[in-house]
Amino acid sequence: MTTATLDVRRIVGRFSLTSMSHVGRLAYFSVELVRALAEWRIWVPRAFEQAHQVGVGSLFIVLLTAGFAGAVTALQTGYQFETSLPVYIVGGLIVQTIVLELGPVMTALLLSGRIGARYAAELGTMRVTEQIDALESLGRSPASHLILPRVVAGTLMLPVLVIFADAIGILSGYWFSATGVLQLTSADFIYGAQYFFRPWDLWYSLIKSMFFGLAISLVPCYMGFSTRQGAEGVGRATTAAVVSASVSILFLDALLAQILLPNA
Repeated sequence: MTTATLDVRRIVGRFSLTSMSHVGRLAYFSVELVRALAEWRIWVPRAFEQAHQVGVGSLFIVLLTAGFAGAVTALQTGYQFETSLPVYIVGGLIVQTIVLELGPVMTALLLSGRIGARYAAELGTMRVTEQIDALESLGRSPASHLILPRVVAGTLMLPVLVIFADAIGILSGYWFSATGVLQLTSADFIYGAQYFFRPWDLWYSLIKSMFFGLAISLVPCYMGFSTRQGAEGVGRATTAAVVSASVSILFLDALLAQILLPNA
């Protein structure tokens, strides 16, 4: 019994110390990024390059995912509500679901795997092959050359991708509900969408997606930058980056809903 108690204490203590260590290093990491903002001549051109890779490279898969999400939302909404509620509610529910939740969250989770894994693997490989050490030995800041461009690109491009995802998701939902299997008229769909729509919903979607973009770029960059132990360490850092970014997205989703939604 005593041995089991000591094992539990060791596990809890080790977890607590590791967590606090990561919090401290991440805070220091963020401070270095803030200091690197002054070197805008270095990170701004690189940020444009990273933004092009994030935006254009991810656009197709984001649109494809949003299209399927809108179609499935329309089909399930029609199945659940078309016999018990006025039909125009289907239009409002599809638009609200896509804009408030599915558009930002699905896009962020998708990019946490695509962009987050890439950032962690790139920076982790640079760390274990001593490219970052060589950059520091030349008096260059890794924050302005490698990290800040990625963080800025991810933070700014995710809201742009979410706008496209929202639009395609709504159009897909409209197609399947108004002209597809549900036989809902276009007038009913548009009336329901306008009746339940509030301008704040769009701002909420964009604000949430910006926080998501910061999470899926900052956390993987930190994980990759802190990589140790060669190729095995790169693999562990990449896995940890995707998992941590995904958990951060879900946590921020609940937190921002509580803070930003008027009746939350």
